[in-house]
Amino acid sequence: MSLHRTGDGFVRCSDGHVRWGRYGAAGAVFVHRDRVSGPRVMLQKRSPVAHEGGTWSCAGGALDLGESPLEGGLREATEEVGAIPAGARPIGQYVFEPADDWSYTTIVVEVDEPFGDSINFETDAVGWFTPAQVDELELHAGFAAAWPHLREIVEQPSSGPIDP
Repeated sequence: MSLHRTGDGFVRCSDGHVRWGRYGAAGAVFVHRDRVSGPRVMLQKRSPVAHEGGTWSCAGGALDLGESPLEGGLREATEEVGAIPAGARPIGQYVFEPADDWSYTTIVVEVDEPFGDSINFETDAVGWFTPAQVDELELHAGFAAAWPHLREIVEQPSSGPIDP
């Protein structure tokens, strides 16, 4: 029996569904706040080669062996949308756990400045949206199911600096 360090790969979960991530998966929703527009979240438009290409979602993917959801979500975001600004603060999370042996954790991370760009084949575009704008986007099915829970976290009062 071989151990895979990378979590890339499909796995049949205890509920019978096949999902991406041998050790589960995680992603990150970044939120930036300013006094004028309130909270805005960063989403990526998935490229046609990605699952549910053409939809909007957070950056994310398979966890590696021994990696926490926070570590994995931030690693995946860095790979897909670029370096995360210094001072980023996790402010909450939502866990989708449809099976005993698999889960997807979305970490909500507050940042002091917008960032991000399409830097690999999985991402066609990056945008910053108000919660109301997110409601109008064509969302990845998994993200759409998690969005009401994530929106509650995003709309909580700021825990850090606010742009003047």
